[in-house]
Amino acid sequence: MKKIILLVVLAAMSQGVFLFAQQPTFRNESDVYFFNFTIERVYTHRLGYVVVYRNNANRIARTYLPREWFASMGGRGAIAFLSSGREWPSMSVFYRDGEFSHVLLRLRRNRGHETWSVFSSHVNIDDRFNLDEIRLQF
Repeated sequence: MKKIILLVVLAAMSQGVFLFAQQPTFRNESDVYFFNFTIERVYTHRLGYVVVYRNNANRIARTYLPREWFASMGGRGAIAFLSSGREWPSMSVFYRDGEFSHVLLRLRRNRGHETWSVFSSHVNIDDRFNLDEIRLQF
């Protein structure tokens, strides 16, 4: 008899734990969002990269990315090299709480790929690399 009462009490206690457990709360919104763009050309420059991309209106646009953004892990820029498949180079720009967070370039490792190019040293664009955040044309 004592065993039956003990089993009933244990069963009631284990069921009671679930009654008082907190329900997890989920937010419908994330504080991080991103935009993806197809890269048409990436020019290397001594101060960084000039990325020519297709914007949301499928028009050609350009942005300048300082080399120091890519200098360290956890910086404002990163490059992921694509395998030799069919995936085309792209750029993802991430925002956190409405502020620019970082940019990820997915590029071909082979510098002979048609998207890679070198920017002419005869054109002075040094002032365009003095940025705190990316400038996009949507």
